[in-house]
Amino acid sequence: MPNYSYQCAEGCRFEALFPMTEVPSEMACRGCAAPAKRVITAPHLSAAGSAAFGLMDRAAASAHEPTVVSGPPPRGPARTQPVTHNPLHAKLPRP
Repeated sequence: MPNYSYQCAEGCRFEALFPMTEVPSEMACRGCAAPAKRVITAPHLSAAGSAAFGLMDRAAASAHEPTVVSGPPPRGPARTQPVTHNPLHAKLPRP
């Protein structure tokens, strides 16, 4: 939902969330209850780069449109756990 800014005659400024179809041009101030008018502000643009947006788009698409595969992935070399000689690691639970 879009975030809208309002300001009353007393100078109180606050924000409110409304669906785009139900945005009032005036509402009561949350601080002093005076009538507050909607003010025009700059849109909030994300600072995320295109790589971050691509990742978010792929994650959202995979929830609704999973990729179609024709079979299981090819088998590669067996993965082995790295060997550690730290005695503290012996106390950790094993998978």
